[in-house]
Order: sequence, then C-alpha cells, then structure tokens
Amino acid sequence: MKSTFTILFALTLTTLLSAAEPAFLHNGVTAHRGNSGAHPENTMPAFRSGVAVGADWIELDIFQTKDGQLVVTHDKTTQRVGDKDLDVANSTFEELKTVDVATDFRKRHQLTKKECPPQQMPLLKEVLNMIKQQQKTRVSIQPKADCVRETIALVRQLKMESWVGFNDGNLNYMTQVKQLAPEIPVFWDRGADTDLEADINIAKQRGFEALVLHFKGITLEKVQQIKAASLEPGAWTVNDPAVMKQLLKQGIERIYTDEPSLLLRLKQSQSD
Repeated sequence: MKSTFTILFALTLTTLLSAAEPAFLHNGVTAHRGNSGAHPENTMPAFRSGVAVGADWIELDIFQTKDGQLVVTHDKTTQRVGDKDLDVANSTFEELKTVDVATDFRKRHQLTKKECPPQQMPLLKEVLNMIKQQQKTRVSIQPKADCVRETIALVRQLKMESWVGFNDGNLNYMTQVKQLAPEIPVFWDRGADTDLEADINIAKQRGFEALVLHFKGITLEKVQQIKAASLEPGAWTVNDPAVMKQLLKQGIERIYTDEPSLLLRLKQSQSD
C-alpha cells in the first residue's frame, strides 16, 4: 500500500506538471502576419495585437539575411512595405533596421507618423521571446527561403517547440520540418485548384496536421474529404465576413485572416 506521503507527492508533482503546460487557445483564428488589418504587417505591434485580441495562432514570414539573421518579412525586398528598397537576403540586419516597414500601411490608411509610428523589421527571435511570455497564442512560421534548419535550431534553443508550427506551400520545406522536428505541427498551404486526393495522401505520408486551401477552391465535399482523413481543414486568406460565414458553414476549422477580431466576433455570434 502506498504511503500518504507518496500519494501526496505524486499529486503535487502532477499538479505542478499540469500548471507548466501552456493552456493554448483553440478557436481556429490565425492572425495573418499578425493583426495586419489594424497594424503594419509582420511588425511587433501587429503580433502583440494578434495575441491581445485572442487569436489562437499568429502567422509570420521569415527570410535569412546576408549576415545569417532570421528576420520577419514577407517579400524578397522591402520595396512594398518600406521607405527603402533593399534585397533582404543580400542585406545585413543592421541595414534592414534602417527601413521603416510601416510606410505602406501608413500611406494606405492616410495616417500620420504620430498615429502610425515607424517600425523596424523584427528578428524572429524577438517575436518568439514575446510569444513565450504568454500561454494562449502560438506562432505559425512561414519560411520564404531555405532556412528551416536554422529556424528549428532557434526554436530548440529557446525551448519553444510547444509554441510554434510551420505553414507554407513548399513541400520540401514542410517535409524538412517534420524530419527535423516531428512534434511540431505543419499546416500545408494549397491552392484553389489543387489535386486534393493527392495532397491528402502526401500530407498523411509526411505527418502533416492540416491542409489549408485558398478559400476560392473550398467546397463542402472537400472539407468533408479532409476531415475524413483526420486532417484539419483550413482556408487562406479571408477578410470578407460573408465569405467567413460560408466557410464556417461548410465546416472549415481554421481561417487565416488580416481581421482576427472580426472573425472572433463572428464565431462568437454563431455560438450564442
């Protein structure tokens, strides 16, 4: 018979271990490039806001700089979002820090610099350290260059395997994630006209968790087919509430959106 001390010790240990496990949200709302409808995309304010509004995942894009830094940005150059046109892979991080990556957002929304302050391109490490301070929202990393190995090394260094996933349409990159870190979830992005049966077979063979289709190609039958394969069906990237409602009606479980607050309100209204 176990002693009272042994039983109490076991219960205490179980309680401590449970408390250490992050209580992540599961609401199917991925904040695309952060809360990028309200803040400049792929910036710290956008990521903090994505967490604050309650998205269960924020999504971001990464490149590797000339000096080997992993930086968060979507394009090969800074021309679209910034006030300078630099090639990301051929620039150092110090050079990239001189670009105001809030420029495009400020111009499109006709804001002043006081209303929309200048922003520097963040390091992936900076975002991950911010994310690790809370236990509700995770971050999905989209590699735009061949830097999966370096990214997973950083994730392991920070002990953040539980906080991260990967998403992209590049099969080689997503396969590499599973080879290096099979415990990390992969959301495999697919186009509207993809061969779904072939995609499902590949996803199952390689251990992916989800198929995320362009919203224009989604049908009820496709959603059912994905679910029948024990994969999570998702849609990218949707900002129209009418389309959101249709996708949810069809059984889509995850939507990538620039407007996470809108999607969360819509989902709440449907559950009331």
